[in-house]
Amino acid sequence: SAGCGQGASVEFLKFDPATTNAEVCRIERGGEVTYHCPGQIVGYPILNLKRYRTDLHWYLRQLEEVIIQVLNHCGLKGDRIDGLTGVWVDHHKVAAIGIKVSRWITMHGFALNVCPDMTGFEKIVPCGITDKSVGSLQQFCPNIQLSEIYEEVAIAFAHVFNLHLIRSSSPHPILSEGPSPG
Repeated sequence: SAGCGQGASVEFLKFDPATTNAEVCRIERGGEVTYHCPGQIVGYPILNLKRYRTDLHWYLRQLEEVIIQVLNHCGLKGDRIDGLTGVWVDHHKVAAIGIKVSRWITMHGFALNVCPDMTGFEKIVPCGITDKSVGSLQQFCPNIQLSEIYEEVAIAFAHVFNLHLIRSSSPHPILSEGPSPG
């Protein structure tokens, strides 16, 4: 499905939504058009920024740092590009970030392309960026599996936001507020 942030322009869709099965959703978050599909890890953190910093740019950079730490674990160097939000590997955007904050409570978050079918990105101008390409971790680590990355995202998120992981019977780790033990 294609998600369009508040104020996103339909000019960044390369198809007519009225003549296709593709789902296009107007989303209450910042950012332009993005594409969601299986093979991505979508993080939707709900945090009270009053407990951290009431600074949206700081929060965006922290989300980027989570992804950069995950990439580092995979042996990849994640980069930021001045003036743009997201994380790149070799000039390919592998993580998109779009947030909304209300009363300093965060909503929405990030999509990390681990091993998605990339053809959907051909039908949009991702994040309204015309001169950069979208990529996936699979391009750089051909045998990577989505299941390998869930835990790394949780660990990096816990580290960056000073949280601790709670183990449960859920297939995915759970994060809890408060300082991490030790």
